[in-house]
Amino acid sequence: MRFITYVSGNEEGVAVRSANGYRGRPVSELGGDLQSFLHDDLALADLTNSLSTAPEFSLTDVRLLPPVPRPGKILCIGLNYVEHSQESGFEAPTYPAVFARFANSLIAHGDPMVRPTASDLLDYECELAVVLGRGGRHISEDQALDHVAGYSLFNDGSVRDFQIKSQQWTMGKSFDGTGGFGPELVTRDELPAGCAGLGIRTILNGKVMQEANTKDLIFNVARLVALLSAAMTLSPGDVIVTGTPGGVGALRDPQVWMKPGDECTIEIDQLGSLTNTVIQESTP
Repeated sequence: MRFITYVSGNEEGVAVRSANGYRGRPVSELGGDLQSFLHDDLALADLTNSLSTAPEFSLTDVRLLPPVPRPGKILCIGLNYVEHSQESGFEAPTYPAVFARFANSLIAHGDPMVRPTASDLLDYECELAVVLGRGGRHISEDQALDHVAGYSLFNDGSVRDFQIKSQQWTMGKSFDGTGGFGPELVTRDELPAGCAGLGIRTILNGKVMQEANTKDLIFNVARLVALLSAAMTLSPGDVIVTGTPGGVGALRDPQVWMKPGDECTIEIDQLGSLTNTVIQESTP
């Protein structure tokens, strides 16, 4: 199944992909948002059944939100492709570099990505996003994929000078309006196990800037779920952003920074595409 979260009028809703668009209902009718149905496959199946007779619409009729608009945790992984580790001047890690994003930074497909007044150094990063279903602690690697509800696309828009102001990357990764997420949550049954073997790329103003394959992740999805759950309880709707391949703008010669008017698209095979146009933050 392929789900979206949207706003129509003043109401948030959830919809499932249909033959000619999407079928959706307001959260108030469903009894909960998409996140509240992610805890097991039966709940998602019940949601699909509830939406099967809902009114049909196209994306032009609604305003998209991130598929999970208010995740409890957004756990990002750095240096998770060998090529990106090398271009950044690091050895391939033996344990994942983990940093946080926050929900204030999330934007949906079609929303503007905001270059902040504090910096002109806004960079792109194509990434696979993992959305947790069944939560838990101390999840074994061989059971980890059963805890995944589905997958989506992420543009880990990074304010590079703020990222390197300290040894922690979180500040440069959490500016408002910099984290593209969506458009759909695609359930795991529609995709290869662990979303392995899918092409992933960034296209900036029509030019391919990054291109790789998810099979090249140093820490694959199952391994990440197991390692993260060793430290913390994972919950339905938590998001793991799995890392970007080589080709980021900061490490090109000359450097490439996203600027107002640019259009950035993230593509992952079988998942679709996520597009955002860059705007300048309004002066307070």
